[in-house]
Amino acid sequence: NLAMEREEYKCFSTLQNNYYQNKLRLALIGQSLFGQEVYTNLRKQGHRVVGVFTVPDRDGKADPLAVVAEKDGTPVFKFPRWRVKGEPIPEVVEAYKAVGAELNVMPFCSQFIPMNVIDHPAHGSIIYHPSILPLHRGASAINWTLIQGDKKAGFSIFWADDGLDTGPILLQRECPVEPNDTVDSLYNRFLFPEGIKAMVESVQLIADGKAPRVPQTEEGASYEGIQKKSNSKGVSWPAEAIHNWIRGHDKVPGAWAVIDGQTVTLYGSSMLGESVPAGQPLEIEGASQPGVVTKNGLVLYGSDSKALMVKNLQFEDGKMISAAKYFSSGDTARVELTDDEKKIAEEIRDIWKGILSNVAAIEETTDFFKSGAASMDVVRLVEEIKQRCVGLQLQNEDVYMATTFQDFIQMFVRRLRGEDQEEEMVIDYATKDVNNMTVKMPWQCFINGKFEDAENGKTANTINPADGSVICKVAYASVGDVDRAVAAAKEAFEVGPWGRMNPRDRGTLLYKLADLMEEHQEELATIESIDSGAVYTLALKTHVGMSIQTFRYFAGWCDKIQGKTIPINQARPNRNLTFTKKEPLGVCAIVIPWNYPLMMLAWKSAACLAAGNTLVLKPAQVTPLSALKFAELTVKAGIPKGVINIVPGSGGMVGQRLSDHPDIRKLGFTGSTPIGKQIMKSCALSNLKKVSLELGGKSPLIIFSDCDMDKAVRMGMSSVFFNKGENCIAAGRLFVEESIHDEYIKRVLEEIKKMKVGDPLDRSTEHGPQNHKAHMDKLVEYCEVGVKEGATLVYGGKQVDRPGFFMEPTLFTDVEDHMFIAKEESFGPIMVVSKFKDGDIDGVLNRANDTEFGLASGVFTRDINKAMYVSERLDAGTVFVNTYNKTDVASPFGGFKQSGFGKDLGEDALNEYLRTKAVTVEY
Repeated sequence: NLAMEREEYKCFSTLQNNYYQNKLRLALIGQSLFGQEVYTNLRKQGHRVVGVFTVPDRDGKADPLAVVAEKDGTPVFKFPRWRVKGEPIPEVVEAYKAVGAELNVMPFCSQFIPMNVIDHPAHGSIIYHPSILPLHRGASAINWTLIQGDKKAGFSIFWADDGLDTGPILLQRECPVEPNDTVDSLYNRFLFPEGIKAMVESVQLIADGKAPRVPQTEEGASYEGIQKKSNSKGVSWPAEAIHNWIRGHDKVPGAWAVIDGQTVTLYGSSMLGESVPAGQPLEIEGASQPGVVTKNGLVLYGSDSKALMVKNLQFEDGKMISAAKYFSSGDTARVELTDDEKKIAEEIRDIWKGILSNVAAIEETTDFFKSGAASMDVVRLVEEIKQRCVGLQLQNEDVYMATTFQDFIQMFVRRLRGEDQEEEMVIDYATKDVNNMTVKMPWQCFINGKFEDAENGKTANTINPADGSVICKVAYASVGDVDRAVAAAKEAFEVGPWGRMNPRDRGTLLYKLADLMEEHQEELATIESIDSGAVYTLALKTHVGMSIQTFRYFAGWCDKIQGKTIPINQARPNRNLTFTKKEPLGVCAIVIPWNYPLMMLAWKSAACLAAGNTLVLKPAQVTPLSALKFAELTVKAGIPKGVINIVPGSGGMVGQRLSDHPDIRKLGFTGSTPIGKQIMKSCALSNLKKVSLELGGKSPLIIFSDCDMDKAVRMGMSSVFFNKGENCIAAGRLFVEESIHDEYIKRVLEEIKKMKVGDPLDRSTEHGPQNHKAHMDKLVEYCEVGVKEGATLVYGGKQVDRPGFFMEPTLFTDVEDHMFIAKEESFGPIMVVSKFKDGDIDGVLNRANDTEFGLASGVFTRDINKAMYVSERLDAGTVFVNTYNKTDVASPFGGFKQSGFGKDLGEDALNEYLRTKAVTVEY
């Protein structure tokens, strides 16, 4: 019978993912792209749209909802109105009733629909409203969400009644309001995509008989009318209120002020911090103080003296300009088009014609918006032209800045020719013909995307340690330079594109930067070699090679930084959702040492930038050149100005100011333990900024008698002499088991004597010069102390008799635990060896751990049980087993005890430059 057939049908439809079950006949009453998307998605879900009721064509153009419905053959009705003098129009109502809808769905319905239409279907009517009802009933709800400074936005789908947005709630969704959200960003990010999903979900809930009807409370209810031009002026309030007023307005009526006697509409607002860029004052009627036209826009001051930045201005004649160009004199001279450009211009005319189909002909004076174009038409225009001219940089706002066809073509041609691009970076290079190439080295401070002298004009020489000659002069930054760099980084984070950039786009820029470093790797390695003394082959592989790997590794992390959802005890009868967000800290300072100038920059900067921060970096005073060359490459990679700033200079001045600066939220430092302690103290006293410290080491290497002797000798040599001993994880003391001690020393001595000491640019050189003279002198003194205390100097111990700062590879034995060289780091090519009794594992572990340092350690043994036992008990951040110096960009690096805290490299490094925000939502 019929009932059984229905049951069989229902069973079959369940197997078909409920596609045909519980579907409704719908009437869609609404308009716009939103209505189009709701229509399309409801049909995809299997619902039948029996009629579409939308607005009449405007300037010969049908509404998007009508366009797609007509293509599908769905009946479309374009009633200009449903009522006359408050009474339903009978023929309109009859035409509606004839479609036989079971539910009215009203996405962005702007017409007044009679109640006999609202109540006619079996399931009534549901309507979308862009606010969390009962808040902001009425039109302009999105605007008022921003104008009122609400911390959360959202939308409601409710059952329509005869009140003004007062019907029962079916479904609501919320999202946080970001500090610089606009009507467009809020709509595009959340209200549009999530609203479409919610409308479809609501229809299905009704079809399934599960749709709630929650009466609206009057608590917190508000109504704000449509904005009028007369009351959209606001420049005499606190800065945040002005910011909310500007960002809370659509293009019409627009937030405005009176400047030089004319009404000027304000667009693109963002709050500024304490640092306000310099510029030219501008009187603004009613403002608490004059505005400032800067290179980034117009600064407005609120009644509370806080500042905000306005990006664009539009005049009464419709012309829009960049606020930064307010004082620019006259119009730009018009360019003459070539024959090829004229052909492209005619193709663009056809694109305009395709969009403005209601316009008979596209004349030179045709205005895109006055001809009826809307925001989606802007997107279409830009994308069609970009498809025609691959690689052209064209943005939506460019259309708003050139609204007539002739102005648009002029803008387009200039963009095509590259004339509108920012000025090419000017660099006063120091050049040097070396290593079969001409090396071009920037030497000035790098602040806000430009190379410039220190404000006091001071410079300092940087020395080639291979011969003691001057490579070039380098800017010697002052406190004022640091403050300018921090201000630039702060502005780049808070106002510039970096802070708003999609993480994946940020990763793309870092990948591009890594590619440029690889393209310039021979030049970078040469600079490292002449400035730090690194052997060229090592500089190529490690100093530069690992730097490239580091940026590529962290570029991949940019779009993978995630928070968590956390189950918490529910506050019944309500429920809670708690989740965490990982956020960048803001402006970070980075202070790096001289032993691996570029690699230490990469280890810290790549993680810092991947997390979304901006930075000010101080290279070591004696090795600034690779950092400044890196700065040049960041500009070529397209990193926005202000994101990366390099200030060479002294630690006592530049480093101290970075520690003390109140706008810096994190300082990452690699260097000595005493300086690390001073930095930590200054960071605490200034603003309790976050700190990570990678400090000194006295890393123990334990070699057991059951080791692979060949490997232990080779790796033991590397553990000490790698990068001429200027290596933070260098084995500061080797413990060799007594039964193999003499054989081990003999083998090591043979290898030391084979080492070629010499010009670091010579490809056969194994051991280059120490970094600078003061360090060379310190190493000689270190060896003298070791001899005085009774250690046996087997080899070396003095400076090589040749120009430059060359130290002989040195070997000490018979080193006792109390000796200076057993406790203190040399940071040079000095192997310090002690023996331990056969089988005394715990004894040698106690000796190895008897130090305040805990950066790295190592053990050589073929016994896996012994290796695991020793590695568990060595008190160090890194333990190498049967290897040494094996670092990788994916593996966290950092020490214990007075070797510091915090990690470079690996996922752990990202957390050093992020903060965790917990959000709890009650629903």
